Amino acid sequence: MTAPTRKQMHLAAHFPGVNNTTVWTDPRSKSQIDFSSFEHLARTAERGRFDFFFLAEGLRLREHNGRIHDLDVVGRPESLTVLSALAAVTDRLGLAATVNATFNEPYELARRLATLDHVSDGRAAWNVVTSSDAFTGENFRRGGYLDRADRYTRAAEFVATARELWDTWTPDGTPRPFRHQGRHFTIDGEFTVPRSPQGHPVVIQAGDSPEGREFAASAADVIFTRHGTLEAGRTFYSDVKARLAKYGRQPDDLKIMPGVTLVLGDSDAEAQERAAEIRRQQISPQNAILALEQVWGRDLSSYDPDGPLPEIDPDPDSGLVQGRVRIGDPLAVAARWRALSEAKGLSIRQTVIETTGRQSFIGSPETVASELVEFVSTDAADGFILVPHLTPGGLDDFVDRVVPLLQERGAFRSEYTGSTLRSHLGLADPVGKD
Repeated sequence: MTAPTRKQMHLAAHFPGVNNTTVWTDPRSKSQIDFSSFEHLARTAERGRFDFFFLAEGLRLREHNGRIHDLDVVGRPESLTVLSALAAVTDRLGLAATVNATFNEPYELARRLATLDHVSDGRAAWNVVTSSDAFTGENFRRGGYLDRADRYTRAAEFVATARELWDTWTPDGTPRPFRHQGRHFTIDGEFTVPRSPQGHPVVIQAGDSPEGREFAASAADVIFTRHGTLEAGRTFYSDVKARLAKYGRQPDDLKIMPGVTLVLGDSDAEAQERAAEIRRQQISPQNAILALEQVWGRDLSSYDPDGPLPEIDPDPDSGLVQGRVRIGDPLAVAARWRALSEAKGLSIRQTVIETTGRQSFIGSPETVASELVEFVSTDAADGFILVPHLTPGGLDDFVDRVVPLLQERGAFRSEYTGSTLRSHLGLADPVGKD
């Protein structure tokens, strides 16, 4: 009797880059700009037979109290340029670029993505993000012109328009004029790039709001989410998959891949010790005050990070932090933090460490492999986008010690079976127009 086939896991690698997960002080932490860093992580991911390599985007350096935020001083390179270079040093790994749909135009971006799909032989992906803030918009001629409520309506029309452009070339190589007339775009002409190997590059969407979930259900191939617990993952998974039917889509047409972190050790106890040390490195005394100011919206530089939380309430309308999303409802978050701090006798730094913990999976390779399999087999996720805390070697141990266990358990591929990103993800090729 044949054993039942285990549900296959999808894996992707997120370049750590500019975020509060990265441990900057570790001597193993290298450049965020040098191509060698991107190449090392991408080659590691491909050696592990990952589905794709994922780059974030920043269109403006973030500010804190009028100064460039420390995490941004290394700069933020443009994704498609880096991925085009990586296409030459990788063979099968998907290449996913985060590109903003608010401050780009469909024709130009569709052309750049189709070009990447050609030069990579069908491995391109686009992570669609949106923005409505005037702070970012100041870097662009039109400024912050877009109402927040219009972010997803523009994004949806942007994706649909890009797909119209990709379809103007038939599979047999015949070009045709295009014309699109909609609320956000009215364009017509001729697309200059023949139909690419995937037909349409893979579309990824990152967003957990109701509008984001609906947009993903209608238009995305992959959704990048933050739900890191088993229960939250199952709830999110069920909700998003249930939305697909109204758009004539099947559950497997959209892959749900939460962004996760991990810490490995020879034993579970050792991994827990390492995780605690990593959190102390991520949340230095200075970073603890900065995190507190992100919630309180006030200058708290005079406070002792080893002392108690402020007694004053947050300023909900503060402009202290620019270009960063504040953590939920400031008053509600502050109330939760105070309750936790008082109950456990925590200082400011200890409270920030406990409330902003980033490690999703902690343990020995066997423990982490088992937990990853449980998430996928019980429909809490279709796979994971791994966000390491070190650049560029943060995935080395995972690929060397966890991936073989996943392969032995039949939960993850031992070899690539196709050449395109769509084939890695088990997505059907789009049907080209005759």
